[in-house]
Amino acid sequence: MNSSFGLKLKELLLRLGLPESCASAIKIIVIVLLILFLSWLAYFVAKKILINTISKIVRKTRNNWDNIIFHRKVLNRVAHLAPAIIIYYFAVVGLNSYPEISSLIKSAANIYMIFLGMLVIDAFLSGVHNLYLTLPVSNERPIKGYIQTVKIIIYFIGTIFILSVILGKSPAALIAGLGAVAAILILVFKDTILGFVSSIQLSANKMVKPGDWISMPSRNADGVVQEITLHTVKVQNWDKTISTVPTYALISESFQNWKGMEESKGRRISRSVHIDIKSIQFCTHEMLEKFKNIKLIRDYIIQKQEEIEKYNKELDVENDRVSRRNLTNVGVFRKYVEIYLDNHPKIHPNKPPYITLVRHFQPTEKGLPIQIYCFSKEQSWGIYEQVQADIFDHILAVMPEFELRVYQNPSGNDLRLIGDVFSHNQTDKESL
Repeated sequence: MNSSFGLKLKELLLRLGLPESCASAIKIIVIVLLILFLSWLAYFVAKKILINTISKIVRKTRNNWDNIIFHRKVLNRVAHLAPAIIIYYFAVVGLNSYPEISSLIKSAANIYMIFLGMLVIDAFLSGVHNLYLTLPVSNERPIKGYIQTVKIIIYFIGTIFILSVILGKSPAALIAGLGAVAAILILVFKDTILGFVSSIQLSANKMVKPGDWISMPSRNADGVVQEITLHTVKVQNWDKTISTVPTYALISESFQNWKGMEESKGRRISRSVHIDIKSIQFCTHEMLEKFKNIKLIRDYIIQKQEEIEKYNKELDVENDRVSRRNLTNVGVFRKYVEIYLDNHPKIHPNKPPYITLVRHFQPTEKGLPIQIYCFSKEQSWGIYEQVQADIFDHILAVMPEFELRVYQNPSGNDLRLIGDVFSHNQTDKESL
């Protein structure tokens, strides 16, 4: 298709008796349709024939790098360049009689090819990074930051070229002009620039996306992300209020994303009960016999008794209450809670990656903290809280069976009872 084709087409239309204006319009329409058809044909050949052929070759090779790069759709994006090149070429040779239309189409094709070039390089760099991750050295020397920096530079250069096409100026002139107004642009568009860079980092690092549950106490945000824009992230809190957090704050400040918990099959329970230290004691024979009636720890009590008796006999400390080994009521209680959690239908058993712990913390003025650490199978907030409450209801209720008391600060009623006892004693003394 060239200028002679356009002239012959116009002459044919004039011979058919069409007015010159109408013949010119039909000529343009026919040429544009032919250009669109040829561009579609070029895309079809590149996509359906060349890409599929290369795909079959890639699958048969033993190399890993070509599979990774092809998976990143580098070649698919290259295929989109074929129709753009066809449109650009025939806009020059087929529409040279119409410089305004030809110039508009060439500019659009140029912008499209530049944009596709950026996407191709982006996909290629991502493929290179994925290939690098397969190497052992990637664990010690990550290059993701460098890849992201190169991508930013590529997009910056591509944007300069696109602006040069739109404004009709050379890229060098645009870069020189940017240097003069850079300080003003930074001041005026500070939030926009910060938001743009933050958006790229959030997206590239997959830090947060709409639908994620995040908590950010510094910004009073604790809920589900509704929307991420250039300047703000909208979070619907659990009390149905809406918090708007600056996008750059998610980069400069810390926040917690609960996505990992939601994608896993467990939700952590970590809570402590405080035991009154005065209630902790060695287990007597009567206590051990009573504990044997508890099915969950019967085998444990029998096993520990045999182990302790053997130990004490070997060291000849059977009659030494201080030196010999003894079970304590708090130790038996910890074991009971541990077995109870392992047998709970809504708690994961103590196997990796889920851990079950019942452990001591350092004693404080509020008694001895016993932490219960486990993972619930239920993740939904309401059901999770119900499971947690049921567990601690049982633990608090069963503690007296082990002759343990929960520590509780004296209340006004306790002080009143103490005062009543003191007054009663004073009255008895006076009566004597």
